[in-house]
Amino acid sequence: MTTNEAEAPRPDEAEALRLDATDPGHRHLFHVPPADGGHHPEAAYLAGNSLGLQPRATRDELLADVDAWGRLGVEGHLEAERPWLPYHELLTAPAARLVGALPTETVVMNSLTVNLHLLMVSFYRPSGTRTRIVIEDSAFPSDSYAVRSQARFHGLDPDTTVVRLTPRPGEDTLRTEDVTAFLAAEGHTVALLLLGGVNYLTGELMDIPAITAAGRAAGAVVGWDLAHAAGNVPLSLHEWDVDFAAWCSYKYLNSGPGALGGVFVHERHHGDADLPRFEGWWSTAAATRFEMTPVSRPPSTVEAWQISNPPIFSMGPVRTSLELFDAVGMPALRERSLRLTGYLERLLDEVTADRPLTVITPRDPGRRGCQLSVRLGEGSARELTKRLRYEHGVIADAREPDVVRFAPVPLYSTYHDCWRVADALAATVGRAG
Repeated sequence: MTTNEAEAPRPDEAEALRLDATDPGHRHLFHVPPADGGHHPEAAYLAGNSLGLQPRATRDELLADVDAWGRLGVEGHLEAERPWLPYHELLTAPAARLVGALPTETVVMNSLTVNLHLLMVSFYRPSGTRTRIVIEDSAFPSDSYAVRSQARFHGLDPDTTVVRLTPRPGEDTLRTEDVTAFLAAEGHTVALLLLGGVNYLTGELMDIPAITAAGRAAGAVVGWDLAHAAGNVPLSLHEWDVDFAAWCSYKYLNSGPGALGGVFVHERHHGDADLPRFEGWWSTAAATRFEMTPVSRPPSTVEAWQISNPPIFSMGPVRTSLELFDAVGMPALRERSLRLTGYLERLLDEVTADRPLTVITPRDPGRRGCQLSVRLGEGSARELTKRLRYEHGVIADAREPDVVRFAPVPLYSTYHDCWRVADALAATVGRAG
């Protein structure tokens, strides 16, 4: 209970508590940080789009893998309860289900930007007048750095090679028709289209199937950064005919800071001997790996893009989290996300009506995940998030200079968390005029 009997909840707070009683989510499966301020013991944690909370099962399951090392030494590769040699295969099927792919198209490995570079080795092949890389202007900086460095690696000028798509004047998000119109007009110059499935700053969910179709019709390779989409929105990468995708596991997938990422490569690219690809020990077929031959014999699956043997203790938390997603299911999570985010939007509408605050995330629920981004008309985003945390126990995420991101994650966030956000903003940000 979040209020004591001596202080009856206000009517709007009572509504949030009633909604939590009928639509409780799975908060009990996670460790929730204590509040650093305010009147509630637990934080209202709405920063899962930056780092997800720790599942309660993670510690014991990770320690079980560590204990196997202590008991078995090198024999753990084959004799551990979860043997290390094929350990990555435990993650393949649930990761494939999460992103709507075939198991042969999906592998968990490395970190996000490393994976993007490995994929661009194969799929960014500038030639003739088809040299450009298209990203969104508000792409996460790491993506910007990665594509610019790829242009330089190929001897091209990143300032002219990288095209940054911008919203229309006075708007905060890209329109699908503007992206597809650009591809229809300029697609013959585009070698690679690489967009974020859900934009990290605005929370906009891109129309992945429509944009993918337009990009491929223009002759471009189409890849997606799904850092803010995996575990947030339903995905059907195989059906949508995406060429490749990569994602991280430390945001909505709750696998811990710096957790391993995932990779998708459509099966039509498997076994293509003309496709360049970096290789290492884990790139060769498992059946021949210990023959120790000098020439790799890669399998006709996405596992050909692997390089090194997997870090078992980093894979454990990803496995634990993916099993949780399998148990709950993305359809159910998406439905709760729509309800929870819609509720927060309604509360924010009341707060922002007479304050210098603007929600920049699309209002159409089909064009967003569970993140709502608020732009400040005055003051610093970082200073506001500090006040929300230390005065009200609300943890949100600042993107300087003027955007605060709130993510009511359907696995563990509550309606009362959303109510606390709105109540804290109302108390912290003065009315306009």
